Amino acid sequence: MKRLIECVPNFSEGNNMEIINRITDEIKTVGGVSLIDVDPGKATNRTVATMVGTPEEVCEAAFRAVKKASELIDMRHHKGEHPRFGATDVCPLIPVAGITMEETVEYARKLAKRIGEELNIPVYCYENAASSPKRKNLAYCRSGEYEALGERLPSAEHGPDFGPREWNEWTAKTGATAVGARNFLVAYNINLNTTSTRRANAIAFDVRERGRIKREGNPVTGKVVKDADGNPVHIPGTLKSVKAIGWFIEEFGVAQISMNLTDVNIVSVHQAFDEVDKKARERGLRVTGSEIVGVVPLKVMLDAGKHYLRMQQRSTGIPDKEIIKIAVKSLGLDELYPFNPDKKIIEYILVKEEKGDSKQLVDMTLTDFCHETASESPAPGGGSISAYMGALGSALAGMVANLSSHKRGWDDRWEDFSDWAEKAKYYYNELLKMVDEDTNAFNKIMDAFGLPKKSDEEKATRKQAIQDATKYAIEVPFRTMQLCYECMDICKAMINIGNPNSVTDAGVGALAARSGVKGAFLNVKINAKDLEDKAFVEKILAEGAEIEKKAELLEAEIQAKVNEMIQ
Repeated sequence: MKRLIECVPNFSEGNNMEIINRITDEIKTVGGVSLIDVDPGKATNRTVATMVGTPEEVCEAAFRAVKKASELIDMRHHKGEHPRFGATDVCPLIPVAGITMEETVEYARKLAKRIGEELNIPVYCYENAASSPKRKNLAYCRSGEYEALGERLPSAEHGPDFGPREWNEWTAKTGATAVGARNFLVAYNINLNTTSTRRANAIAFDVRERGRIKREGNPVTGKVVKDADGNPVHIPGTLKSVKAIGWFIEEFGVAQISMNLTDVNIVSVHQAFDEVDKKARERGLRVTGSEIVGVVPLKVMLDAGKHYLRMQQRSTGIPDKEIIKIAVKSLGLDELYPFNPDKKIIEYILVKEEKGDSKQLVDMTLTDFCHETASESPAPGGGSISAYMGALGSALAGMVANLSSHKRGWDDRWEDFSDWAEKAKYYYNELLKMVDEDTNAFNKIMDAFGLPKKSDEEKATRKQAIQDATKYAIEVPFRTMQLCYECMDICKAMINIGNPNSVTDAGVGALAARSGVKGAFLNVKINAKDLEDKAFVEKILAEGAEIEKKAELLEAEIQAKVNEMIQ
């Protein structure tokens, strides 16, 4: 899985678009990073930028943007409604996919250190990257805002984690920056069948972590209960890590619960939706739909879709687009306006940007793929076709699992078949990747042969590149062999325990997967002829022959069982 993080730097300029564009243009100079949103606020005089990409590249893009902001923004003249203490006020990193919070914290601290040392900007680390429990709270780090920095910077207790502690002309200009690591925050609004802000607020207080102020007697007009320090006592709501308030949206003519889910690992979108729905019904109201503000990781949508599929006792081993469709309909995300996954899901946005105008083989229609295969171009070739046969074989096994999960009278077995469908989904997704990867491997060999070969040094470089590309062109079809063989176990299981009406589908799946094994092995063998690493060749050919033999035996066993069942 590709490692992805999000970074949401907040810059203390919300009016001058020339300055804003010059800062955010720095983000665009780094490959592997997508600037997916720029949101300037005039009243707050603050711009929130959102970028996503691979960790090292995101940190580089953030550094360049912070550097440019320090050059263009002078905090001595800044005014705005939002709390702030620096030209780049905050710069949080958020794990999105394939990376842990602990790893994200390390990236945040490295970024903070680099900003402090190379840009000479005071940096405070907050949230999960904090150097002490107190500093986890951004408000504590930013206490007194920009105006208090002159006193705080030299302080042993309140000084920055990195960068200068002197209040001078430069630090007065740049202010300080808070760099942190936090979990993904989802801005989420839930629609109600009412126009009453008061009723919406009541539900918001029911669910938000802070809850509502405790009162004596009447819960609305009674005397506020205070603690020993004179602070109001709160009755906690039912959802941790959730902030919420009720409001009325004139554009749509409905009241909403506006929520910030500050840690979707604690409270997910679907958990928030279900709890608000429950509390609304208790108050005589009904939830009609919801909206996600901004973008979300794919996992958020898949988790929601699988949650509602399980509630229906249906298989979760269906394609992602179908799971997302269930999530959209269950959460009512298309009530106010269409929900477009390509524009709302981070991973889909990135894939679309990476592809650009290029088209992968797996994105073609069946007809176009067939025509492309038949063309004069040497790719796609046998390796890609072998991977595709394996993908179809696994998909057939998944189909049988899904049909069995939904079979009348088998309701008590739906979860078992759902697990088998999930396994099949893994294999056909991996094999679909191999369709294009096999063609990419071939192209790497062609690129290597195209390298210059005038000098001895160039010849040596070219020769090594050819050998490296050839080895990769062996490893890719070998991986295809492994995947095709392993998915045959699912075909076998579906023949033995699945819907008997679909036994031949599973049998065809096994034939396709077996053919994928044998076809991919032909690619392994022909590419192995040109590799000089004979020890590697001997090992890979021996392992490949063993996989081919086992696949043939398993396929024969499966077909014997199929024929027995249909006679």
